[in-house]
Amino acid sequence: MQIVFLGDDYQWDELSKSAMGDDCCRVQTLTDFFSTEGEIYLYGKDDFTSIDFTQTTKPVLINSTTKTLAKLSTPPNVLRINGWQTFLQRPVWEIAGNVTSDIATILSSSLQKRLITVPDEVGFASAKVVSMIINEAYFALQDEVSSKDEIDIAMKLGTNYPYGPFEWASKIGAKNIYNLLNKLSEQEVRYTPSALLKNETA
Repeated sequence: MQIVFLGDDYQWDELSKSAMGDDCCRVQTLTDFFSTEGEIYLYGKDDFTSIDFTQTTKPVLINSTTKTLAKLSTPPNVLRINGWQTFLQRPVWEIAGNVTSDIATILSSSLQKRLITVPDEVGFASAKVVSMIINEAYFALQDEVSSKDEIDIAMKLGTNYPYGPFEWASKIGAKNIYNLLNKLSEQEVRYTPSALLKNETA
C-alpha cells in the first residue's frame, strides 16, 4: 500500500477514477490515518485544528487553498494540493512544498497524476482562474445579463468548459469560492467577490 487517504466521499470517488488498484487505502478516522502504514498520506479535509503532522516523517498532502504551509507552520514533509470537487480527477495536480522524486513517482504510478510545483501562496493557478470565472458570472447575474442556466449553457457551448460557472460553484461550494477570492482580494482588488456571491454564502 502506498497512499493512505482520509477525506470526503466526492474526493474518494474522484481518486477512484484513477488507476489506484491496491495502492490506495481509505480510512475513516484521524486515529487510523497515521496508524495505517503508507508511503504517502493524503488528507482531504480542510480542518487542520486536530491533526498532528509530526506523527509521521512520510509525505503528507493536505487540501488547502487559502492557508499556506507557512501559515500553518507545518513540518517539511507536508505539501499542499487543491482538493476541491472536480480538481482531484484532473490528470495534472498543482502542488506546493518539497516535491521529491519519490512523491512524483508514487502519484504517477498509483494515481496517474503529473505534478506541477507551485509557490506556497494562497490559491493555485487553476483555482484562481475558476474562481474568477465564477465571480464574473455572478457579476453578470447581478447585472441581469441573463439567468444562471443560460450563462451555464453559454459558457459550456462557447468555451467548451466541462461545467458552467454556476454548476462549478455548486460542485466546489460557493463558500469555498468566496473564501478564496476574499483572501486574495486582501492583496489585489481584482479578486473582490461580487455582492451576490457573498450573499449566497451568508
